[in-house]
Amino acid sequence: MTTLDTTPAPTPVPALAAPAPAPAPAPAADPLSVWPASTAEPRQGDIEVGGVPLAECAERFGTPVYVLDENEVRDRCRGYRAAFPEAEVLYAAKAFLCRAVAHWIEEEGLGLDVCSAGELELAVTTGFPPDRITLHGNAKSPRDLETALRLGVGRIVIDSPSEIARLAAAVGPDGRQKVMVRVVPGISAGGHAKIRTGTDDQKFGMSISDGYAQHAIVRILDQPQLELTGLHCHLGSQVTSVRPYLAAVRRLVGLMATLRRQHGLLLPELDLGGGHGIAYRPGDPVLDVAALARRVRAELASACAAAGLPVPRLVLEPGRAITGPAGVAVYRVLAVKRTGGQVFVAVDGGMSDNPRPALYGVRYAPRLTGRHSAAASAPVTVVGRHCEAGDVLAADVPLPADVRPGDLLALPVAGAYHLSMASGYNLVGRPPVVAVRDARARLLVRRESLDDIRGRDVGL
Repeated sequence: MTTLDTTPAPTPVPALAAPAPAPAPAPAADPLSVWPASTAEPRQGDIEVGGVPLAECAERFGTPVYVLDENEVRDRCRGYRAAFPEAEVLYAAKAFLCRAVAHWIEEEGLGLDVCSAGELELAVTTGFPPDRITLHGNAKSPRDLETALRLGVGRIVIDSPSEIARLAAAVGPDGRQKVMVRVVPGISAGGHAKIRTGTDDQKFGMSISDGYAQHAIVRILDQPQLELTGLHCHLGSQVTSVRPYLAAVRRLVGLMATLRRQHGLLLPELDLGGGHGIAYRPGDPVLDVAALARRVRAELASACAAAGLPVPRLVLEPGRAITGPAGVAVYRVLAVKRTGGQVFVAVDGGMSDNPRPALYGVRYAPRLTGRHSAAASAPVTVVGRHCEAGDVLAADVPLPADVRPGDLLALPVAGAYHLSMASGYNLVGRPPVVAVRDARARLLVRRESLDDIRGRDVGL
């Protein structure tokens, strides 16, 4: 008799899988990728922009100094016009404005958006055509509105219901002013909570979701002095994805369809604002402008076709994407301190000429310039000279371990929201702006002097 073996068979042991290959390391970001296209390093440690050594700018104009590559600004204007040939592109004066920049922008065929009588007056007295200027602002003063009407500004963007009657009265019974209305589409986008402006919980514009925008539009239509040409929205700043703009197109076209259905109104313009994200450090995400143009154009055409609307003319406000990458700030090192386990490199500027790190936690990638160092890199924190612990320009960044007082540090992507946001803190004076082009440097904005500061102090 055969005995059956009932011993359970051993569980087969799976063969050991070959170890997965380690992922290939990501290619190192080009350290000059965030610098102007004209940047070169003909000798180790000696950085040139526009054919001009930064050390030469520092020696000639002093430090801190802002260096602005004119060709980079112009090329970026042309890039936007090429990507959006059918649209109107407006440069945001608040990013940085001086007479030369206004001249470059005008020559390259861009319009201008301003937020104050000061920005408007500077542009127009430089020769900028006022009909190519749009006035923004959530709290326009009587002077802002009077100046806009006196100079013949192209459009005024109405930001609150209280502006409607005030503006109509200022225009007068025989006048006519083109206006847009800023609406809030309820879309969250932007690099930091303090620069997100497309949601319902902030100070700009009027919400679509609660009917506030629609009510304001009806009031505008009741004012014969005001010609409503379109809707305006601005989602925020440092937006690096195309998707929020597509969502905004759909919501604004939906509102335009409602206005046509209820009031027989056809609006010829749609302003999608700006906030186009740029890289401040190598490897940072950026907004793909070509993809934005292609997809917004398709979304706008599709949404309008579905709603039975003609396609409105698109208006854009790229802002920092024009001048931001064209600027470099150059500082001189005043002190190097090793304390509390950290190395602090203190420079002769700081939050008075660039408050953005203190406001938004922005990070930069400064570099030593003016001399070659063979020393290995070590992490340091670059700080300013002001009496605030938060006066930090760049935290935990690699610089040569032998950095010392007298050295020059260059901080790229400094052409927007630096000098335009500068303050008089500690009465150190605001830095000059120097344009470089074709190996030549020229002063655009002089350094603010102690005489300038004293001249404003008129009381005893």
